[in-house]
Amino acid sequence: MRRRQPGNTKSGNALPTLWLISDARNDAVLERVIKRLPFGSGLVFRHYHLAAEPRRARFERLSKLIRARGGAIVLAGDLRTARRWRADGCYGAPRGGADARLIRLLTVHDLHELARANRMPGRAQALISPIFATRTHPGGAHLGVQKFEGLARLSRLPVIALGGMTRARATQIGAIVTGWAAIDGLSA
Repeated sequence: MRRRQPGNTKSGNALPTLWLISDARNDAVLERVIKRLPFGSGLVFRHYHLAAEPRRARFERLSKLIRARGGAIVLAGDLRTARRWRADGCYGAPRGGADARLIRLLTVHDLHELARANRMPGRAQALISPIFATRTHPGGAHLGVQKFEGLARLSRLPVIALGGMTRARATQIGAIVTGWAAIDGLSA
């Protein structure tokens, strides 16, 4: 893996290379985990388990914490909601428009989604997944390292490895990725 620290998104150009993803499983430890992340890391705020008002309140609390550490918070959802919530970007499938001010974390599971991601303008990263088996999708199919590397080589965007990732696995992936993301792999 490229050996560089996560970038400070306040500079306008650098994007985080380490992304913590929120989930019902890690919600109770997020404050502690965010404080341990390297400066400039990112948080993907999913929190699908919460109703609208508690979800928004949790977003506000966590956005203050991650930004105090020089990081970025992206919202799982559409660009319009990300702008309204004052998120640093949005996370999801490669569809919709672009906003030069917002980060786009584009989920990629196959060649078709990669082709769509490669056409997205703006500040974007391709989160190629799942590389390994995950607790998020127990028993679900995963790419494996060889298929992941094939997709990563075809990406025109910086690649973030996702799916069963840990620090050790991030090292195993090699030099073709910009960084990695995890739920459990960063929450323990």
